[in-house]
Amino acid sequence: MSYVSEMRSIIGHRMLLLAGANVIIVRDDAHILLQQRTDSTWGLPGGLLEPGESLEQTALREVKEETNLDVHSLTFLKIFSGQEYSFILQNKDEINVLTALYFTKNWSGELINDPAEGLSLEFFPADRLPSPMNDEYITYINYFINHHT
Repeated sequence: MSYVSEMRSIIGHRMLLLAGANVIIVRDDAHILLQQRTDSTWGLPGGLLEPGESLEQTALREVKEETNLDVHSLTFLKIFSGQEYSFILQNKDEINVLTALYFTKNWSGELINDPAEGLSLEFFPADRLPSPMNDEYITYINYFINHHT
């Protein structure tokens, strides 16, 4: 049982503070890797921190699980937190997420989608992002474009 599942079994749908990481993976042509999630929305590879993990370890683990890629170095961009990162999920779970955003151009491996994690993986130019995409990921990508390109 994952940490979040274990906590949910104790607190039900009440607010849960979570930490996680997302990674902007950039190809040589400046295209950004996006994952089509199981709900058909597009987002960045990433996920939630497990007990004992650093945010960097979370980023590396989640990228490997979701894409099969090995990230060789990460550049920290920003922590995103606050009321605008509070959500009520479809199952009525309430969450407030603190997210570390990283980017990398230093990666290798064969891109393989894990069907348990998402529907597909694809690189897109930053000025032609797919739809639908949650505002959270648009915010992250815009931050990257405005501050690090």
